[in-house]
Amino acid sequence: MLKFHTTNPYSCSYIPGKLASSEVAMPEHLIDTQTYAKLIQAGFRRSGHYTYRPNCTHCHACLPVRIDVKAFASNRAQRRAWKQHQCLIATQHALHYRPHHYALYQRYQIQRHSGGGMDRDCREQYQNFLLQSHVNSKLIEFHDQEQLRMVSIIDVLPDGLSSVYTFYDADIAHASFGTYNILWQIERCRELGLSYLYLGYWIKESRKMRYKVNFQPLEVLLDGQWQLLDSSSFS
Repeated sequence: MLKFHTTNPYSCSYIPGKLASSEVAMPEHLIDTQTYAKLIQAGFRRSGHYTYRPNCTHCHACLPVRIDVKAFASNRAQRRAWKQHQCLIATQHALHYRPHHYALYQRYQIQRHSGGGMDRDCREQYQNFLLQSHVNSKLIEFHDQEQLRMVSIIDVLPDGLSSVYTFYDADIAHASFGTYNILWQIERCRELGLSYLYLGYWIKESRKMRYKVNFQPLEVLLDGQWQLLDSSSFS
């Protein structure tokens, strides 16, 4: 039987000066694919074996979002990104550690998230974050010929894919790997007959999360119901 507990307050990673707390599902070993599918529909998210959702007393900025893949229509910039990276070859694997994956992760964190803490992740922190799972998780490699360009971790659930984390070669100028990756995951959902791509949380005040509203229509979990995110919310 799952139990839930609320963490002590800690510094919010997304909104400076705010404190956050999380509701955590326990015990970890009982959260298999079917159980996690129900939890993610209720706004939970997975980080390694840690399954949580925001539970902040005075703040409700973190909103769970997902893409309705059947209704999704790409815009001009997304179609350009899709065409630009057609050279990438995607291969699916079980979760596993490779030194060149970790090296790419480190370079990505330094380039894109310097000073955020994750740029100092050691090998053990990287493995605990991305390579530990009790659900049906996959590691996707994207190669351009022999060169590794991107790695993406996804969870395969009964109603959709959950985009866990993606890191890529951020040294290549004018690349759109992040956009291409989400488009690839949308297409993968369609191939598998799945309805949704879960993108985790969206915070209006967070610049790092603004890209999510570019994928429309986007659904948000509000008051226990999934509904379309009103365009006035992010304009």
